[in-house]
Amino acid sequence: MNVLVLNCGSTSVRFAVVHSSNGHEHVSGTAQHLGTPQAMLELQHEGRKRSRPLAGGDHEAALRAVVDVLREVGLADRMLGIGHRVVHGGARFSGSRFITPEVVAKIEECVHLGPLHNPPNLLGIRLAQQLFPGVPQVAVFDTAFHQTMPPRAYLYAVPYEWFEQHEVRRYGFHGTSHHYVSLRAVSQLGLDPDDHAIVTAHLGNGCSLAAVRNGKSLDTTMGLTPLDGVVMDTRSGSIDPSIIAHMKTSLGCDADHVMDELNKSSGLLGLSGLSADMLTLQRAAEGGHARAALAIDKFCHSVAKAAAGMTVALGRLDALVFTGGIGENAAQVRAQVVELLGFTGLVLDPDANASHGKALCGRITRTTRPMAAVVATNEELMIAMDTAEVIERTQASGGRRAS
Repeated sequence: MNVLVLNCGSTSVRFAVVHSSNGHEHVSGTAQHLGTPQAMLELQHEGRKRSRPLAGGDHEAALRAVVDVLREVGLADRMLGIGHRVVHGGARFSGSRFITPEVVAKIEECVHLGPLHNPPNLLGIRLAQQLFPGVPQVAVFDTAFHQTMPPRAYLYAVPYEWFEQHEVRRYGFHGTSHHYVSLRAVSQLGLDPDDHAIVTAHLGNGCSLAAVRNGKSLDTTMGLTPLDGVVMDTRSGSIDPSIIAHMKTSLGCDADHVMDELNKSSGLLGLSGLSADMLTLQRAAEGGHARAALAIDKFCHSVAKAAAGMTVALGRLDALVFTGGIGENAAQVRAQVVELLGFTGLVLDPDANASHGKALCGRITRTTRPMAAVVATNEELMIAMDTAEVIERTQASGGRRAS
């Protein structure tokens, strides 16, 4: 059952046609730099790469180009449905939903919580409905997986009226990745499906950790927005809120400018003054760049500290699972994080870590309880699986749009 997965950002559109049962990715691509002369659609079809210009093209031009590609490769009429990544579902959605006018209205209600992401997500939904009339469409929310958190985890210690009247609470993100990776870790590492305690560490451009007990998220590091939590590429992660007022005065600027700096000029980039890319920083650190080394050290400390904190929600630790671009590929980062967590009983296997755990089903420690492991994420497959499940459930209910 083929599912078209769409992820519409402010200046890009990512897509993939994924078989929801076996995970085969028939075709995928990214339309980047939309609205500029450099707009381009980069494609990969059955292992072959190609590109086509979209000069000046917007989201509609990008999606029309996707339709053309699907026709060319014979997939346009062979799709079960379309799954849309939607970043912020607030507390309105605890799972993926068949898209109806009512669901779209509720996503619109969450725009104030996700002002950077939800508008392009909604644009993608509306354009896809026009371009693929009659094809069932499903919204898959980054925040949904974390709706199982208890109040002690999701509430902030602020006036309770902020929560009641303004929806100020921890929502968490990367839910699709945390869900997929926790499922794969149970199978891949031989954990008990009904009794497991996992910390999943999604480390990429954005980074977050989650405490997953028996398949449910009990805590996570990102909060009201994806700025909270551990150190990231250009995002600061958690800071003293008073820094915002302090820097407004010091820089003679408004809060929006400070927030922009915290989102786009902080994290690994801000600390190193060099780059937001972990591989670049590692090479620079090896060459004696002190601030690159400092940025890596701070990043690892931040991740280890958060992982230790996640175990409070779990009550024990069976596995620390690394995923995402950094988590899957940066052996040095994993080694440093595991070393910092040595007090939990984790003992690194340097050879297994160097090979990303490939010889041991992902495990990179000599210890098996607890263990640390590498599990590759696949958010597109998780979205495709969720989409297929929602559509099948809807069809089984006689056409009623079950949620």
